[in-house]
Amino acid sequence: MARQSLAERRRQLTEAAIRAMTRDGVARTTTRSIAAEAGVSLSVVHYCFDSKQALLESVIEAITEHYITVVKEAIRPRTTLRETVRAGFQAYWDHVHAHPGEHMLTYELTQYALRQPGFEHLARRQYELYADTYAELIEELGRSMGFALRVPAPALARYLAAMTDGLTLSLLVLGKDADPASADILDTITDHVAGLVGDEARHTG
Repeated sequence: MARQSLAERRRQLTEAAIRAMTRDGVARTTTRSIAAEAGVSLSVVHYCFDSKQALLESVIEAITEHYITVVKEAIRPRTTLRETVRAGFQAYWDHVHAHPGEHMLTYELTQYALRQPGFEHLARRQYELYADTYAELIEELGRSMGFALRVPAPALARYLAAMTDGLTLSLLVLGKDADPASADILDTITDHVAGLVGDEARHTG
């Protein structure tokens, strides 16, 4: 079998950590249990990650990339800006429904980092990553569709991150009870965000 590169090993261990933490919780997940989940020796974990902080940061980045990939694929330019934004929110909503444990883990990671001395920067990094990712999506969508923002891009990115964060937690708490109102909720959010984005100047489709 071909020898795995360090980057491939790190990805393997990160995904194993996500599975273990989703199942057992952050506090109860150990490097030993992650090694067992990945089917490697404990020494491999220590070789790939020199600290638990480094491993948790990799987990945070990977989880964010999971759902951002889904949104990016869904948010390709459509006939109107509103349709484009609505498709992105729907894709995100569906992802939370399909992977509730993984999304619940993001909140647990935040709380764990804030309560663990020396780990506080991971929580900041987590939310900075959310905002940075939304800023990237706004920029990509702006290039492809052409629109004038009614608010500064950094402010809109942080607003989207905060709004999505609250929406996710609400869905996790209410579960199926949130389904009947989901279409109305997503329509309302879409209308609001489309208004903040502004008018399309061109559309390259």
